[in-house]
Amino acid sequence: MRSLALVVPAALALAGCAASSEIQASQAAEAQKDLAAVLDGRVAGTPRDCISVTDSDSPQIIDNQTIVYKPLGRTVWRNDLGSSCPGLRPYTTLIVEVHGSQLCRNDRFRVLDPGSTIPSTYCMFGKFTPYEKAK
Repeated sequence: MRSLALVVPAALALAGCAASSEIQASQAAEAQKDLAAVLDGRVAGTPRDCISVTDSDSPQIIDNQTIVYKPLGRTVWRNDLGSSCPGLRPYTTLIVEVHGSQLCRNDRFRVLDPGSTIPSTYCMFGKFTPYEKAK
């Protein structure tokens, strides 16, 4: 009877892991779909270290490692972080430390969950890849 009591919690834990991995796979698929929609019909250019703060609108968070700045002009800027940022997900708020008029690789930011007043640890931007409409 004792061995049965140990098997049931282990089976429930494995079921929880399976459900969790299904949710993660679904979220990853949704993120790829969102990214594809934003970049549809656009071609990647040479990555840059900085972009002008005035050249882009508010960020769109794709997943915990990808942020897209939509254009005020023609260029969409994709930023792939060097490593994942805990808590970075759609509908969170970025608190960005801007020094001057540019947003650059290795600039720091924090994430704020909706309804929260305590931001996450610091994360850093990666290079900014421009995407422009194909001619």
